[in-house]
Amino acid sequence: MLKLSYTGTNRVHFFTQCGFTDRPTSIFPSRKMNSAVRFRSPATRASPVLAVVSDRNGAVLNRVEPGSGILADRFRLGSLTEDGLSYKEKFIVRSYEVGINKTATVETIANLLQEVGCNHAQSVGYSTDGFATTPTMRKLHLIWVTARMHIEIYKYPAWSDVVEIETWCQGEGRVGTRRDFILKDFATDQVIGRATSKWVMMNQDTRRLQKVSDDVREEYLVFCPREPRLAIPEENSNSLKKIPKLEDPAQYSKVGLVPRRADLDMNQHVNNVTYIGWVLESIPQEIIDSHDLEQIDGVEVIPELKGRNGSTIAKEDRQFLHLLRLSSEGLEINRARTEWRKKAPR
Repeated sequence: MLKLSYTGTNRVHFFTQCGFTDRPTSIFPSRKMNSAVRFRSPATRASPVLAVVSDRNGAVLNRVEPGSGILADRFRLGSLTEDGLSYKEKFIVRSYEVGINKTATVETIANLLQEVGCNHAQSVGYSTDGFATTPTMRKLHLIWVTARMHIEIYKYPAWSDVVEIETWCQGEGRVGTRRDFILKDFATDQVIGRATSKWVMMNQDTRRLQKVSDDVREEYLVFCPREPRLAIPEENSNSLKKIPKLEDPAQYSKVGLVPRRADLDMNQHVNNVTYIGWVLESIPQEIIDSHDLEQIDGVEVIPELKGRNGSTIAKEDRQFLHLLRLSSEGLEINRARTEWRKKAPR
């Protein structure tokens, strides 16, 4: 099991909303169909999901009409669930997303979580030019940045496996929002991972963090579950445990890590997935060869990065503490904790 922390009700069928004649309604076989693929004419296509968000008294608060999205929505293997409070999407693991073990890398998993979160926001009408910014956020030049992410992977998907991810968001105090995820192997319906993350608002112009205003909160909470819903129980979860600050000297280190242009996202911010790669750069090769990453827990300390130095220090057998800092003045950027398990014999 890997744990990583770093700060319609029916299956949606491909081409269901497309007007192509004699296309398969699903490129993925149903679990009850063995290896068969069903075909259906456009006249018998299933109706797209209509998501209606209502309050406890049944009054409709918001409505997402079918067919109101962009062309890409017709080809995505995802949609809102029937109650409109979460979103599911299927992904095929590509050859360029697997590593030396022929399974998806940690960065691949983190990227898929980010993608499904953005697609969820887009499906309810939020912006695609700022990672799920609401109308009020766009007006005030505000963006979301990851403060912490915690991911647990019980089984790594392999090349060509199909992963289904469900996600939902909810309020997290006055300064952020929480987004949770459940990952399943689509072929078996087995839960292979869970994740939770905390996001905070930052002013895109000043690069300073800002509290979530009532106007913004009202815009997105209408699409959130009424009661708290946690993908990972918080009891004994590393997502809540403080990561100790490291002191020199480090046992292992990697210097000279410089952000590339490719590391910046559409918000001109070093993407949180890049942090994961940087953190793992200082792990010695013998650990990489003999162990699998079981857990990583990380916190983004300062949102803007320009240059850095990475280091780790062993805390216990198979456990490491990590620090990312600016190599010039030594300013701390990010801290993390990883645990590793011995690879199973083949």
